[in-house]
Amino acid sequence: MGQKEARGATVSASQVHSVRLSGYVISVEIIFGMPDQRLTIRHDSGSSARPYVDGALLAIRKVSMLVGVHRGLGAVLEF
Repeated sequence: MGQKEARGATVSASQVHSVRLSGYVISVEIIFGMPDQRLTIRHDSGSSARPYVDGALLAIRKVSMLVGVHRGLGAVLEF
């Protein structure tokens, strides 16, 4: 069965898993399902984290101007 920590976690009643494989840099797959149906949304960034660097740099530059709790990059872009 493997280690319990490797089987994911439940976050707000949703099961979350993490895959760690070489060549698998950043990928997100969301699966919604009901009996006899499934909707899958998937995003692969390629072979590097480059697609996320600009957003991270923007957040780093603006963090000193933020007050309170902000969730998501969209909240930083609106500031």
